[in-house]
Amino acid sequence: MTIDPVDLAAALIRADSVTPARGPVFDVLEAALIPLGFAVDRFVVGEAPDGPVENLLATRPGGTGAHLAFAGHVDVVPAGEGWTGSPISGEVRGDLLYGRGAVDMKGAVAAFVAAAARAEGPPLSLIITGDEEGPATFGTVALIERMAARGIAPDLCVVGEPTSARMLGDTIKIGRRGSVNIWIAVAGRQGHVAYPHLADNPVPRLIALLTEVEGIVLDAGNRWFQPSNIEITDLHVGNPAANVIPARAEARLSIRFNDEQSGAALVDRIAALAARHGGTVTARISGEAFLTPPGALSAMVSAAIHARTGLTAELSTTGGTSDARFLSRLCPTVEFGLLNATMHQVDEAVAVADLHALTDIYADIIRRAGA
Repeated sequence: MTIDPVDLAAALIRADSVTPARGPVFDVLEAALIPLGFAVDRFVVGEAPDGPVENLLATRPGGTGAHLAFAGHVDVVPAGEGWTGSPISGEVRGDLLYGRGAVDMKGAVAAFVAAAARAEGPPLSLIITGDEEGPATFGTVALIERMAARGIAPDLCVVGEPTSARMLGDTIKIGRRGSVNIWIAVAGRQGHVAYPHLADNPVPRLIALLTEVEGIVLDAGNRWFQPSNIEITDLHVGNPAANVIPARAEARLSIRFNDEQSGAALVDRIAALAARHGGTVTARISGEAFLTPPGALSAMVSAAIHARTGLTAELSTTGGTSDARFLSRLCPTVEFGLLNATMHQVDEAVAVADLHALTDIYADIIRRAGA
């Protein structure tokens, strides 16, 4: 059978799936996969506030060649206000398909399913979560655990994130920086501003601490990664009175780091600095930096892109985190997908021609993996 990627992408868009996603959007995907010979395993895990989350693991046996996995997500961020039409219309207007998730990343999921409908060869897996745009607590991590329990071990993985910057096929992501958020609290003693000797103002100590943070240079970057950076993203005292010295001052840091750093070491470094100023920290490491060095997988994806578009893709590690940070522990992993210009924006849209071209490229990748 054949599948039109535009029709499938539109059907996925019409299945509203703000993270954490469950139910109808997975019904649409399962209905497309079953006739293609995939065995579909759907499961729901987790409790509030980060769950429950639905995930889908689909497998299809093949002949010779590498076991190729495609990973992605069908959850989306909230639509927001100001759309020209409905954000879940899945409407084609002119040359564009509109809707939340058209680019990030229901379009790529639809393109890979359409590619699998016409390309035979190696064993295939689809690793699809309903929790990528959220905290990712019960998403791809749970899928990896499910795969391990079932003995499913792909040799190669392509993640369908929207990596293209100016035109389809110009960028492949071979790595990503890691991410950690750190909350700093400095405690003091509340008192009247006219009697400072009877109080302990935590604000000057927090300012001194953050001044030291601003002076930190983590590294200069390297061949594949830009320099790691620390950003102060929030300050909070919460003092409603003008004549009261506050009892507590807080700040939040966000650190994006390359493969010369580790999340735990960065947390320890900030914790030691905070302790010198009487502060404490809590932290959440969203993911470590990863790199899939240029090799057989990136060459195969690059060749498929060039054959369809004539472009030589740039190999990049820029951008935020993605679920590739988890999948790269399983096997060589790269990201390649649609243009990222409208992702998370009002009137998110994908060119119909790009959906068809991406399907061609994914089909070529499947054939090359089976060669």
